[in-house]
Amino acid sequence: MRHAKSAWPEGVADHDRPLGPRGLRDAPAAGRFLAEHGGPPDLVLCSPARRARRTWELAAAELDSPVPTPTLHDPRLYGADGAELLDVLHGVPDEVATLILVGHNPGLEDLVLLLAAGDDGSDEVARAVGTSEVALDRVRTKFPTSAIAVLTWHGTWTDLRPGLALLADLVVPRGVRGSS
Repeated sequence: MRHAKSAWPEGVADHDRPLGPRGLRDAPAAGRFLAEHGGPPDLVLCSPARRARRTWELAAAELDSPVPTPTLHDPRLYGADGAELLDVLHGVPDEVATLILVGHNPGLEDLVLLLAAGDDGSDEVARAVGTSEVALDRVRTKFPTSAIAVLTWHGTWTDLRPGLALLADLVVPRGVRGSS
């Protein structure tokens, strides 16, 4: 999941940028999508950047879970590329079946393409695991703020490799203007 739309206040460091008005609307919409399509994850890995943390706080508030999802704010997620994010995923405990990674672009887009299309980005690899060319093209065109890429595969986190995941869906939940 990419963080929601941020603001660009003058004099604020990139790491400390807050969510903008659209982000404040879209983050809860992302949480509602998650609640309707599987509920709370077993673990959340979240960038420590302010906009990523706030995105997850607002999204998590929409989940119907009496027990809060464990959230780790991992500094390795801030500014990471796809290969670096994959290295982080290799450290996820095997008992975690459902994970949400809240981060930034272009790293998240790179990770999705790496997992669903392989090292060479080939549609042939993607088709072998069932990913549609349409879904891949959407990711290649734009991985917008608040986007959620839903990936699945069989195996352990340490065994996850390029080209092994199915890109099941790419959704971009949007909040209603005037709702925040």
